[in-house]
Amino acid sequence: MIMLSRPFNALSAVAARYWSLLDTQQAARRAAWLLPLLFGLLSLALGQDDNWDLRNYHLYNPYALVNGKLGVDLAPGQWQSYFNPTLDLVYYGLMRALPAPLGGFVMGALHGLNALLVLAIARRLLAAAAPAATPATPAIRAPLLLALAGCMGCAFFSQLGNSMGDNLTALSVLGALLLTLRHWQALAQAQARGLALALLAGLAMGVGTGLKLTNATYALALCVALLMLPGGWWRAVSRAFVFGAGVLAGIALTAGHWYWRMWQQFGNPLFPQFNDIFHAPLAAPIGIGDTHWLPQGWTEKLLWPIIFALHPERVTEIRMRLLLWPLLYLGFVLLGVAAWRGWRARRAGAGAAQLPPQARFVLAFFVLSYLGWQALFSIYRYLVPLELLAPLVLWLLAHRLLAPLAARRVAGGAVLLAVLLALPTPHWGRARWSAEAFRVQTPPMVHPERSLVLTTQAPVGWYTAGFPAPLAFVSISGGFPGSALYDQRVAAMMADRGGPFYVLLTSIQQDPAEKPRAERRRQGEEADAAVRAEAAVILERHGLMLDPATGCRVYPAYIGRNYLPYQFCAVIRK
Repeated sequence: MIMLSRPFNALSAVAARYWSLLDTQQAARRAAWLLPLLFGLLSLALGQDDNWDLRNYHLYNPYALVNGKLGVDLAPGQWQSYFNPTLDLVYYGLMRALPAPLGGFVMGALHGLNALLVLAIARRLLAAAAPAATPATPAIRAPLLLALAGCMGCAFFSQLGNSMGDNLTALSVLGALLLTLRHWQALAQAQARGLALALLAGLAMGVGTGLKLTNATYALALCVALLMLPGGWWRAVSRAFVFGAGVLAGIALTAGHWYWRMWQQFGNPLFPQFNDIFHAPLAAPIGIGDTHWLPQGWTEKLLWPIIFALHPERVTEIRMRLLLWPLLYLGFVLLGVAAWRGWRARRAGAGAAQLPPQARFVLAFFVLSYLGWQALFSIYRYLVPLELLAPLVLWLLAHRLLAPLAARRVAGGAVLLAVLLALPTPHWGRARWSAEAFRVQTPPMVHPERSLVLTTQAPVGWYTAGFPAPLAFVSISGGFPGSALYDQRVAAMMADRGGPFYVLLTSIQQDPAEKPRAERRRQGEEADAAVRAEAAVILERHGLMLDPATGCRVYPAYIGRNYLPYQFCAVIRK
């Protein structure tokens, strides 16, 4: 036993020595450039993005913007074809300009900047919470580990390096929050400098909101939370008003150009969303919203974090383990009880321990953001900014409710358990890397400006980026909420172009690089025939049919090394 204990003790001593190195200023400085590199490498290890939204519109939208296809095509990426493409230009540009693995590394490193923002927020909050007699506490390693734990959450990690945009716009949300905390005193005074900083924070938040409108809940939450800062009600209202003006300016900066184009082209700046308000003639007069994720009834609304932790399919399409949210829920309930007792104690003249104002501000922002998310979306991946902050928030709650030593043990153990149970994190679709991110072999076309390609499925928008830009792509499936005028526009486009006309359909034929298998070939042919049969029904509604004289030909296409062939068929009038 003595012989076994010696190596163990030596190993423990080495681990303790290296563990203590995390509490040095040098470790903090190294983290500033090592963390983004770490997440860039993790992005490489996870593989190339191949999610459903990428195939549908994340690649098509920036391609259409760059090549001026807004007036050429008609919803090949369904109604999402008309989302603001500015955010997608980042991923599209990286994959076009760089070898795909290098582009994926850069994208992951950009996402990794979130860790630095959480680290800076955590250091500021934990320093504010440290007793004045112990200025050296809290240790540097606590904020660093809390930031890393936040980045291990299912929503953030599943999107690392991909094109969905939630990780990228989280930089805007966290950046605005950090600006507020760093300039706390100036904002509280709400004088010229404070109002300028409120405008800057609003501008940072607005940039992310314009890039992705789902961030509007965070903008509203931070605006309301700013009313909590000390300084009186007039300063609070002035500060919040200037922040809101900054948000609107940021939205105009990143989305104004697109809203203007949509207004000019369709008569609805958010086309086809909110068309029950704008009544753009090409779309049905309805408001588009994915409401089936929302909690039903007050019982679910009150217990939602517990419910979606037990049944994650209620808030996400992929399986996730969301243990941290019931713990946060319990922490906030206990905080409410403690606040009530503290209020009664203060009325009785007794003192009660409280969190520092900055910590209370962050907790208020967290709760307000969550409530906005639950009311409007309840789609888990939109919670990336809060997920990044979740370990820090649990740490703050524990230190408000428990003694310091117990708080560190409870919060640290809970965060570690939640992270370990969340692994391995699922993903939205990945492919093995190849030098070129997207490859689409296309048929020869003599006059693409006269031709038109119909689509009846989703997601197929990404294929369009491999074809000549003058070629028109038009969706005739049910993925767009079109009006009667929509079908008339399709007929007018076909009459104007003259033809020839085609339809693009998916295929599941075997990759030619694989060993040929008769059974696999038969399954592919049967599935392709079923796709053609479904397309024939949709084509018939428009007075069209597949040309029996030419049939369909299968062409190869790849996302990374994922083989995604397509059928290309000539279409004639019945």
